Amino acid sequence: MQPKCCIWKTRIPYQKIHPTSSTMLAPDMVDGQLSGSHCAIAGVSIKGLFALLVLTLLLPPGAMTSSKPITCHKTCLCASNIVSCSKMNLTGIPMTLPRYTAVLDLSFNQISKLKAEWTPVKLSKLHSLLLSHNGLTFLSSEAFLYVTWLRYLDLSSNGLKILEEFIFEPLEHLEVLLLYNNHISQIDRTAFSGLNSLQKLYLSQNQVKRFPLELVKERNRLEKLTLLDVSTNRLKLLPIQELQVLPAWIKNGLYFHNNPLPCSCELYSMLARWHLQELSSATDFRDDHTCLLPGTQKEKVLTLELNKVHLNCSAVTIIDEEAYLEQVLNLGCDTRQRDMLKSWVLPGNVQVSSGNQSARVLSDGSLQIGPLTLEDSGVYTCYAVGDSLNETLYVTVEVHNTTQAGGHEGMKTAYTTLVGCLASAVMVLIYLYLTPCRCFCCSGQGLDKRALGDSLHSSTVSVSPTHEDTGPEGGGGGGGAFDKPPFNRHVAFPDPKGLIEQNGRLSPCGEEEEEWQEEDRGKQGQRRKSDAESLSSVCSDTPIVV
Repeated sequence: MQPKCCIWKTRIPYQKIHPTSSTMLAPDMVDGQLSGSHCAIAGVSIKGLFALLVLTLLLPPGAMTSSKPITCHKTCLCASNIVSCSKMNLTGIPMTLPRYTAVLDLSFNQISKLKAEWTPVKLSKLHSLLLSHNGLTFLSSEAFLYVTWLRYLDLSSNGLKILEEFIFEPLEHLEVLLLYNNHISQIDRTAFSGLNSLQKLYLSQNQVKRFPLELVKERNRLEKLTLLDVSTNRLKLLPIQELQVLPAWIKNGLYFHNNPLPCSCELYSMLARWHLQELSSATDFRDDHTCLLPGTQKEKVLTLELNKVHLNCSAVTIIDEEAYLEQVLNLGCDTRQRDMLKSWVLPGNVQVSSGNQSARVLSDGSLQIGPLTLEDSGVYTCYAVGDSLNETLYVTVEVHNTTQAGGHEGMKTAYTTLVGCLASAVMVLIYLYLTPCRCFCCSGQGLDKRALGDSLHSSTVSVSPTHEDTGPEGGGGGGGAFDKPPFNRHVAFPDPKGLIEQNGRLSPCGEEEEEWQEEDRGKQGQRRKSDAESLSSVCSDTPIVV
């Protein structure tokens, strides 16, 4: 018995056999009943259609549109060259965007990945791409190959964590890049390479721990960058020395408030100078510039108040220029805006002219004056004119009445005088305290006693008191043998005759020796009168003062 197959209720148009005939039965169809393989194929087709219908119902509304050509007024809104697909619950970027698209708004959707093939064609007219509030976590290294003419890119309020190397390199015309309110903690040093036209970069409200110095450093900085916002991050260290030497038009747009920076007088000094120059980064967020005091509690205080209570930092003032005679001096006109038209006025309200030989304006707007004279002291005024603002800067120059080389010569003279005084003092000490060589001790010297006497006579100096006779007839009531005699200083030059050598030294003979012997035996009596011209001590190398 042949099994029953599916029953086809309607006729199937298959082939025309006659102009007057509308349809004919398909092969293997008898009375509307399919037989053999055709019945099986029809069953599979019905199941596939059913599965496709179920899958279509389960997918979100925007999923099917992501792989289909864009349809204005249905998937997105189109206004001339602006395509707005915001808040359409898209999980992918619609395919086959119009080539004339200049602004593409895909914000407030569910696009988590920006792949390389998100646009298969080159959109040469697209200059603004908005992808904020999408939960975006992945950026392909080739995501911007077909949109190289972008000037505005908004990737804010997403879930980005890492900016890999050369990620934005194709965007050589990009001017504004918004990356705030993400979870960025790692930035490769080459991530922003190639952005030669970038003017504004917003990196606030992330988890950045390293200040991207390569963006503003002299040799590597982006030439047109005027705004860098790294506020509200996790910066714990700032390259203060490098930031202080930046031109004012960069510092004016360098925002780093609301970071856990440690308090220091260097940080206060830098910020106070910026505040005196009225830079926007310091004045606009004055109360948001805070730092953490040293200690375990890490108290947060205002940075500009460190000179009052906390660290007692020195107050900051703008220092004027000091110069010397015959010096050539360059005065900078450091304005808050770049490429301003600058002119200078000399002291006495004198305009700088091309015929002035001592003052001329350089190509960068600075003023070169010199060789300086005393008449060059005074206030120099720089007038800067820009597109959005005008500035006036004053520079006070004080010329000292000396040359810079003259000051060095004075130091050399003082140093030479000091060395001469020290050498003289050393020579005097050597002469007084070091015993000269006794030539008679040297071998081969035929010195006689006469010569020795002459040496002693010429080099021995003695000071001795004069003892006067006291006794009953000595006058002065109550005077005795132990009365303290008056002291008189004498210089004695002993006669070398009668002197004998004792152990290599000269010793007196006669009464002086007898007196010493009597003192040694302990005999009492009056001292015999000493000769005023006697030698008090000839056995000593140094004079004795009594």
